Amino acid sequence: MPQRNKNFTGRGELLDKLHDSVTSDVTAVVPHALHGFGGVGKTHVAIEYAYRYRHEYDLVWWIPADQPMLVRSSLAGLAPHLGLPPSSAAGIEDASAAVLDALRRGEPYAKWLLIFDNAEQPEDINDIVPRGPGHVLITSRNHAWQGVVDTIPVDVFSRTESIEFLRKRVLKGINPQDASRLAQELGDLPLALEQAGALHAETGMSVEEYLRLLKEQTTQLLDANKPSDYPLSMTAAWALSVSQLEAKMPEAVELLRCCAFFGPEPIPRDVFGRLDEERTARSRLGRLLANPILLSKAIRELGRYALVRIDSGSRTIQVHRLVQALLREDVGEENRQGFREEVHLLLAAAAPDRPDDTENWPLYAELLGHVTPAQVKTAADPAVRRFALDTVRYLYSSGDYPSARDLAQEFLEEWRATGESDPWVLSAQRHLGIVLRELGDYAEAFALNQRTLQLMRTSLGPEHEETLLLTNSHGADFRTRGDFTAALEHDRESLHRHREKFGPKSSRTLRALNNLAVDYLLVGDYERAFDLQNEAFTEQRRSPNSSKVEELSSWNGLARIVRLRGEYFEACDLGEDAYEFGVQALGADHPWTLRTAKDLSIAKRRAGLIEEAFEIAQRTFERVERVFGRDHPDTLAAALCMANTLRAMGGTVEALELLRDTARRYPRIFGENHPFRYGCDMNRALLLRVNGDVEEACRLDRESLEGLDRRLGRDHHYSLTCAINLVSDLATLGDGEEARVFGADTLGRLRNLLGEDHPLTLASAANLVVDLRAAGEEGEAGALAADTFDRYRRVLGEDHPDVRVARAGERLDFDFDPPAL
Repeated sequence: MPQRNKNFTGRGELLDKLHDSVTSDVTAVVPHALHGFGGVGKTHVAIEYAYRYRHEYDLVWWIPADQPMLVRSSLAGLAPHLGLPPSSAAGIEDASAAVLDALRRGEPYAKWLLIFDNAEQPEDINDIVPRGPGHVLITSRNHAWQGVVDTIPVDVFSRTESIEFLRKRVLKGINPQDASRLAQELGDLPLALEQAGALHAETGMSVEEYLRLLKEQTTQLLDANKPSDYPLSMTAAWALSVSQLEAKMPEAVELLRCCAFFGPEPIPRDVFGRLDEERTARSRLGRLLANPILLSKAIRELGRYALVRIDSGSRTIQVHRLVQALLREDVGEENRQGFREEVHLLLAAAAPDRPDDTENWPLYAELLGHVTPAQVKTAADPAVRRFALDTVRYLYSSGDYPSARDLAQEFLEEWRATGESDPWVLSAQRHLGIVLRELGDYAEAFALNQRTLQLMRTSLGPEHEETLLLTNSHGADFRTRGDFTAALEHDRESLHRHREKFGPKSSRTLRALNNLAVDYLLVGDYERAFDLQNEAFTEQRRSPNSSKVEELSSWNGLARIVRLRGEYFEACDLGEDAYEFGVQALGADHPWTLRTAKDLSIAKRRAGLIEEAFEIAQRTFERVERVFGRDHPDTLAAALCMANTLRAMGGTVEALELLRDTARRYPRIFGENHPFRYGCDMNRALLLRVNGDVEEACRLDRESLEGLDRRLGRDHHYSLTCAINLVSDLATLGDGEEARVFGADTLGRLRNLLGEDHPLTLASAANLVVDLRAAGEEGEAGALAADTFDRYRRVLGEDHPDVRVARAGERLDFDFDPPAL
């Protein structure tokens, strides 16, 4: 929340009107907007309203809204105050979504006030302005809000208010007559009065002298054809304050001019002090930057003249956007680029390394508000372009995928003018490809990454660092297309090149190792996948350069492989450890924590802990859907997990309804022939059968198995799972002979693939016992049953639900759960 203006006065009638309007109808709470032109004090009215009526609210939160990409970041900052994981742990997208959900529900607070300051375009933020039990206040210069929310105009001060303001601002005293004369000349504009009062208070200048200089300044401004976008009274008052300060301390004015080329958001104080010695020597602010005492004095002088606002608590300074605009015009075109370049270098120097490190996210959040206004995209300096791309990486690492995409595209629109093979263009496209894939835009990501990789290999060379980084990333594109064998071959070569280039212990090499483990999992080689994943996880825990996200990804990957090997109880232990780490290190709503929770639910279900599995599945599905929406790969996976758990709980009708909706969405994301699409249909067929539609289940299982055979071959875990269910369809339809032959073939394949003690193998054997007995083959059935139940007792125990079902002579069904790609 910005600091309250100690000189705020008047506006009592406006504040009362605003309060009455905001609180008038508790049954239909709607946002309210304060609108008026720049400098009339809309923001100060909003601040004063928040302070004056704060006793009526449990929570008040301020949101800079002039840049849409900052809104979610500001919302995310509210998360800890609502008992939610902070953005440093959960990521901006997740944290902001959780905040909006909590506000709409009124939990834990129903009485809240959100202030969106300088929201110019309704369409930019209207969809994320919460409509709940609390209140929303918007400040804007745009009258378009009148058609969207209830609006209240803010005009200049009345003359009485102007006089009261000046008499309070000028502590040494100013009589009402002189105050009225000043107000008359300044058009009662609050911002102009603030600067006039500050100048009078600092210099002791007489009103007569001020009015004389103001008249001369106004004449000069008119002669210079100053634009009409700004009130002349404001322009004159500002120009006079600047000219007086320049005579006293020109270094302070030079600093102010530099500040005009930042964004209108608060500027971190430490930005002015990070340039290296060489750049400081060449800087136009060099004398200030090299002398911290002089720099502090300059900042304080700017504050005394009301040209900046100093927030000691957050250690920031802020320049009014109107003052910034006037300053930018005043310096002239020939100097503007120089100041912009100065700002670019200051921002780049202030940014820490490793933007994916959660400890660095708060500073990146502060710098983000200046990236677009400062036109960082126009910089050619390598350090600044590196900072630009680090900002994109910060955004997608923290979970704000839409803003990361928009910013990457903004940079590319500017940089592509230098040619598609420019190294910075190629690097930006690599980042954009990652973001598109995270957003679920798989086809677009594949095409972009494939084209970029070809250009990198030609222009940078196959062993260049950027080429290898994209090579590793591109392997995931093959997985999203369902080309698991192609991904495996691609990532084998990628790992080899990473080891040669970066060494076996590099965090980059470990990422490549992790990806190769995923490939082996997808082709069904769980032993090789386990060895690679265990190596990656162990080394990432030791490496100081691996992030917590990478560590959790590997940890969960290890738990998943252990589960797929049939070691369900061990997978639960490992998964619980991973999930607890994720909650503590990243937050409950971080994408990788949610993926870990989903896999833990699956492990619990496989281990027979159905109620625990259901609780985790339900909570995870709700969170993932809230964060990503319904048509996202993670949401689809969570929906399958939820449906499978509902079936295990006996909610087969509800599960079928959820799967029908999910099955319609799968081809949109993955395409018609992806193995995951067939896996989803396999689950739907299972539920059709248990709900009585056996013929449709059999038809769908046959189609799914044919699809899986084409993409993966029959001797694959997914294909054989589908085959088990198809055998049950056939048996239920009365085709015992085909079921028995098909079941025996499936059992043999499973023994070869997974071993005789794997729970899936045992389920196939138990079902075959049922079919053999139905055919009168008691001797063969008895021998198989004795062997199967003995193994079941050793692997799962007597009380496992699968063992009880098998011993009761009933059929066992198995479902599909997709891993993260």
